[in-house]
Amino acid sequence: MKKIIPLIILIASILTYSILLSNYQNKDNSHSNEVELLINNIKNKINNEKINENFLTWIYENYKIDALKKLESYIENNEYNDNIWHETTGNSYIVLNDLYNHTYDDLSNVKIIEEDKNNTISFVGDVSLADNWYIMPKYDERNKGIYGILSEDAVKVMKESSIMVANSEFTISNRGEKMPGKYYTFKASPKRIPIYDEMGIDLLTLANNHVYDFGKEAFYDMLDSLNEYQMPYIGAGKNIDEAKKPYYFIINGYKMAFVNATRAEKYILTPEATISDGGVFRCYDPEPLKDLITEVRKNSDYVILLVHWGREDSHELEQVQIDTSKIYIDAGADIIIGTHAHVLQGIEFYNHKPIIYNLGDFIFNDETKDTGIFQIRLNANGNMDYYFIPAKEENEYTKLLHDNEKQQVINNMNSWSINAFIDNNGKVEEKN
Repeated sequence: MKKIIPLIILIASILTYSILLSNYQNKDNSHSNEVELLINNIKNKINNEKINENFLTWIYENYKIDALKKLESYIENNEYNDNIWHETTGNSYIVLNDLYNHTYDDLSNVKIIEEDKNNTISFVGDVSLADNWYIMPKYDERNKGIYGILSEDAVKVMKESSIMVANSEFTISNRGEKMPGKYYTFKASPKRIPIYDEMGIDLLTLANNHVYDFGKEAFYDMLDSLNEYQMPYIGAGKNIDEAKKPYYFIINGYKMAFVNATRAEKYILTPEATISDGGVFRCYDPEPLKDLITEVRKNSDYVILLVHWGREDSHELEQVQIDTSKIYIDAGADIIIGTHAHVLQGIEFYNHKPIIYNLGDFIFNDETKDTGIFQIRLNANGNMDYYFIPAKEENEYTKLLHDNEKQQVINNMNSWSINAFIDNNGKVEEKN
């Protein structure tokens, strides 16, 4: 009898396990059938060859069955649009497709911003860290690091930005001779590059009229040093493909492309990049830039265009700025940010998209000038709010403005703007 009892227990255990396994398998089969039905239903109703069974299976594996149910619900209620992908998964369709195809695995010009409640993209104008100009001697003399040339509140805004972009208006090298025929030439030692980290800079624009000031050797040194330091840049390269190459940030599940070009020189001296030689990406002829924007737009949620242009030391716009900005927005640009004028210029909305014609000098020389930080604040739903934060460059030092000084710069910006209005809090809106 003692031997029978353990046998009975063993048999009971086996039977229980078999029943549980059968129930689990039935449940699993039922779950698999539900997933299959959801995938087929979504695939058939969207009727997009890219949204196929493999892609939707990948969605299920990464975002679970609830994502498929939400997608189906939108489709059944005739609410399908590109936005539902972000609402369902936290990533746009473009980002999802890139992730599915492992597009970012081997790319050096993409940075994924991890979850960030800030979602702020900030821009400043011309920056010079040249050793042979005004700012760096004061940086060394004051011996306060970045706080010798920038106020604490300015640095705080820059470092707290999810993405911080600046125009780098000098070359970086310990070699080279001044370009013949250029009155102003700027060069910094590669040891100055870490100052960009002190400022919180994430991306540099190089399509301007000073990156080639000391010739080809120095220009190539600059590119090599920035690459070695892993400081991203756009607008220049050792050939035209590099110079035109966008830089992408994935932020809040959206893909932002940044593109940079220049048309700043009255007497054109800075070489244009070619198939086999280095230089900048030019847009004196707008067609190549227009074509690039159109191409980049196909695989980006937003295209941010940064252009070096405008009449120096003038708040008045050149007609070419007004005309070509419309061409670039029609081609697919969502925002245009200008530099080069060394002073602020106004803002215009075209097709509800902002053109910030010029941000002026940010930290550049010994003059007293109004300047500012322009910000895009990206909402959870992908909409954008725009802000302008007034600042002043004075005595080789840039600080944010407050109270009456701040309001005066806002008033000036409103007087220069075409159909934009900046309120007392710095929010930029289109006039009705």
